Amino acid sequence: MSCGMSMVKYILFLFNLLCSICGILLIVFGALLFTNIHTVEDFAEALKTQQVPITLIVLGVVILLISWFGCCGAIRESYCMSITYSVLLFVLMIGQLVLVTYMWLNKDKYLIIMGDVVEKAWQNRTRKGDYMDAIQISMECCGKSSFEDYRYQGYFPPSCCKDAQNCRYETVFKKGCKQAFIDFWDKNADIIKYAGLVIAGIEFAGFIFACCLANNVRNYKRRSAY
Repeated sequence: MSCGMSMVKYILFLFNLLCSICGILLIVFGALLFTNIHTVEDFAEALKTQQVPITLIVLGVVILLISWFGCCGAIRESYCMSITYSVLLFVLMIGQLVLVTYMWLNKDKYLIIMGDVVEKAWQNRTRKGDYMDAIQISMECCGKSSFEDYRYQGYFPPSCCKDAQNCRYETVFKKGCKQAFIDFWDKNADIIKYAGLVIAGIEFAGFIFACCLANNVRNYKRRSAY
């Protein structure tokens, strides 16, 4: 095995090891967000209102699976696994670029979808208030449109205030959650897009290294056969 092949092998192995860690972290983080599920009804409701945790879990599983192929291909110097990894990584990169482009060109539609998340959480708050509570705590907001949405019940839920033990008109969050949620995604949309492009660039580098390893392995086996 040549020195160049060894270097490509170890670089690719380290790259996939880091990707595996990122995949595990995404799965764990998504699972922590995807909480309070005790019945089938809870799970069905979560599928409608918790798209972000589900996306994180699915993305983490995909990254972990692809990284596994990459690590095994590098360790075993397997041409088949290296090629499989290259193809999967290329598909992931293309899919990611398509998603970033979609967000770039359809920002208004994307923000409407984010607003619908709050709408669904608000509509189901009487049965599963934990979804709305999570949004109110994380976004520091209250109600769908404003804190006035809770006027009819004569009190504010603890999640509407920083001090849950002393939640009243003077301390309640005044901003509505729908606008707060949309503003949050609007503000961070560019960060998400550019981060996606950077990650796609890193994936492309991994794709090149995997192709180089597969080519070196094939040439090495051909030379060994003679």
